[in-house]
Amino acid sequence: MDDKLSSSLEDYLETIYLFIKKNNSVKAIDVSRALSVSRASTTEALKKLCDKKLINYGRYDAISITKKGEIAAKNIIEKHNSLYEFFKYVLGATDEESHENACKIEHIISQDILTRIQVFTKYCRKYLKEDFKKIFDK
Repeated sequence: MDDKLSSSLEDYLETIYLFIKKNNSVKAIDVSRALSVSRASTTEALKKLCDKKLINYGRYDAISITKKGEIAAKNIIEKHNSLYEFFKYVLGATDEESHENACKIEHIISQDILTRIQVFTKYCRKYLKEDFKKIFDK
């Protein structure tokens, strides 16, 4: 079984994880509404995530996330946050633009490039913070 998730399935998993973290539970309708997708699309995605053993899902039950699913969701969120910080604090992009681009790129970026971005962002925030602020405030 292929462990690679499509961009769409990553979005579903991330949404499920964040709902559970915030509310301790999530139902299919919550996911459907949050992602602005049909119930049929949501049901299909939930079945795929269940087949990959990332969530536990029964048609009328609350959805739960497995340990494997939690790890995968945290990795997706870490990618998003790392990219967001790079766009926001290194490139000086707006919050909205930083989130929007992070959402798109988090699905396709290689781990090697992500690690390089993380290291560079950490360096910039630690040593060049004021210099970058001066550049973007002009």
